[in-house]
Amino acid sequence: MRPIENLTREVNRMKLEGKVALITGGGTGIGKATALLFAREGATVAVAGRRENKLAETLKAIQTHGSKADYIVGDISKVSDTERIVKETVNRFGGLDILVNNAGVFKGIKLNDTTEDAFDYIMGINLKGTFFMCKHAVPEIQKRGGGAIINIGTALGIKGYRGSSTSAYSASKAGVIMLTKALALELAQHKIRVNCVCPAVVETEIFETLGIPEEKIPERMKMWEAFHPIGRNGKPEDIAHAILYFASDDSSWATGSILNLDGGVTAG
Repeated sequence: MRPIENLTREVNRMKLEGKVALITGGGTGIGKATALLFAREGATVAVAGRRENKLAETLKAIQTHGSKADYIVGDISKVSDTERIVKETVNRFGGLDILVNNAGVFKGIKLNDTTEDAFDYIMGINLKGTFFMCKHAVPEIQKRGGGAIINIGTALGIKGYRGSSTSAYSASKAGVIMLTKALALELAQHKIRVNCVCPAVVETEIFETLGIPEEKIPERMKMWEAFHPIGRNGKPEDIAHAILYFASDDSSWATGSILNLDGGVTAG
């Protein structure tokens, strides 16, 4: 049997101690919650996104706890930015162990109303951005002897829902899910695990960008609760803890996994 003091050290050990993590879309919602959780678990954290003011708020919240972090402004729909974001992370912190591809956009547009520009915008961030973040991060993660990539999908990338009008969005996230599986096999030899978390409705600031009047958002959130068999919408922290699982050694035998974290909506 292991000595009691060894068990105590294991219980108290931070799960990401000594790791460098890069989180896209780190200024709000799931990305911000993940950045804060990772920092509490000992990681050095870089958050990336398009809105500097939001990234600065995340950084301030992390530094309040005395953790090491920084932010990088960039647009992952631009391949040059994906490369720069990774390079700046490595230059500032000396390496990269974990990539969380959280940045994404949601647009509910009917097929006949979807323009080429709207389609390219959705695909550019959700699928292309995720792909090229992986491309540029993988060589750096390899240098550390392996690590983890966690992609954020959606229940709408797994199952269709009548009246959702999300054909382009669903296609982009279904692509992320299959990218996860393909990369898991491609990168297994390099000891890089690739997994995907697929939420349903999570209460984040993304709903403020959908054209819903601000005073109507609480009412809409209440309506969406009934969409989930478990009876409530998700919270950013719900998803952050699942991401932590895939980022840590707790999931050392998991790769190519697609976790439906959706309050039961894909169960039926």
